[in-house]
Amino acid sequence: MIRKIIHIDEEKCNGCGLCATACHEGAIDVIDGKAKLVREHFCDGLGDCLPGCPTGAIRFEEREAPAYDEAAVKENQKKKAAEKLIHSMHAAGGCPGSRMMELRADAAPEQAAAPVGAQRVSRLNQWPCQIKLVPTQAPFFEGAKLLIAADCTAYAYANMHEDFMRGRITLIGCPKLDAVDYAEKLTAIIRDNDIRGVTIVRMEVPCCGGLQMAAQTALRDSGKFIPWQVVTISRDGRIID
Repeated sequence: MIRKIIHIDEEKCNGCGLCATACHEGAIDVIDGKAKLVREHFCDGLGDCLPGCPTGAIRFEEREAPAYDEAAVKENQKKKAAEKLIHSMHAAGGCPGSRMMELRADAAPEQAAAPVGAQRVSRLNQWPCQIKLVPTQAPFFEGAKLLIAADCTAYAYANMHEDFMRGRITLIGCPKLDAVDYAEKLTAIIRDNDIRGVTIVRMEVPCCGGLQMAAQTALRDSGKFIPWQVVTISRDGRIID
């Protein structure tokens, strides 16, 4: 198709890399000291890279080029964000307790009732699991079903791992103890990842309403239509809603 796209004059380019930084879509790389448009289908033709070029090496032109692929751009942005997060955590040493890990607990077979004292398999599929600590973008979120749970539910409900954590990415928190509104972070997680469903598990106590409200606000503000449900656990460990 014929469309507007950027052209880089390599003779004028000094290789400063400002255009590659300015291009949020990732269409430009610096190769052998020169900026190059290496992904034409990532270039949206809006020219964020033009104002930053100190040598005037970039201009618009209309020519045959593949159509702008927004889906591919977003997928690449997610990948780069995840790589950047992992790199920064390793480079800085990071807190060992908050380093991101995929645990793949669902690879274990389904468990029947175990004898007293027998070791059971955890269904926690990732680390960290605290809402305050988990990153907003991570590989384990892609195609995931989320469990957003009040932390007390795992103690009150005896079969939490098999009935709710199995097959899901688990996010836990307590709005009363953390004294924060989780809505903004949960919105980013749902909006910026391929989330397939959300289950909210809360206690019957009123303070758990804050967790439910934050999750519902996030679902609304994400702009997506995702299947979701709320399950309420009684203080004596029964499902009541």
